[in-house]
Amino acid sequence: MKKFDVTTLFIFIAGCELVGALSALTAGGGFGVVYAALTKPPFTPPPMVFPVVWAILYALMGAAAYIVYLSDHALRKRALTTFGVQLFVNFLYSPVFFGAGSVIGGLAVSAALMAAVGYTVYLFAKVRRPAALLTAPYLIWTAFALYLSAGIAYLNL
Repeated sequence: MKKFDVTTLFIFIAGCELVGALSALTAGGGFGVVYAALTKPPFTPPPMVFPVVWAILYALMGAAAYIVYLSDHALRKRALTTFGVQLFVNFLYSPVFFGAGSVIGGLAVSAALMAAVGYTVYLFAKVRRPAALLTAPYLIWTAFALYLSAGIAYLNL
């Protein structure tokens, strides 16, 4: 087991937050215009909720990945690789949905993200249960985002 280091924890958290920021920048900034023009399903939160929730989730993701990183478990490398894959898929959502304006592409990315996050949580649970618990809100939010993406695709095609 590696020794806890606050600087490395900060790097993990900042790295996840950076992925979210870069995804938004890559999308081209058309969030408000694109989002406002769409018919949305019931239970869609107001637009201001999304950046707050994502900032919290990225911090939890970074902390969870750091906990796994500290472990010497045999599945550590696979869990962190899967985490990286889901983070990349997460990155793709904004450029596809907002940047390209593709509701079907956004739905496909949401479905892939749901699968990747589910597998990440599963592996995190095997390596270090606290990491899975920190990632559980992300899994729940991803399921909700998949519902929103499916509803938006259905209502806007």
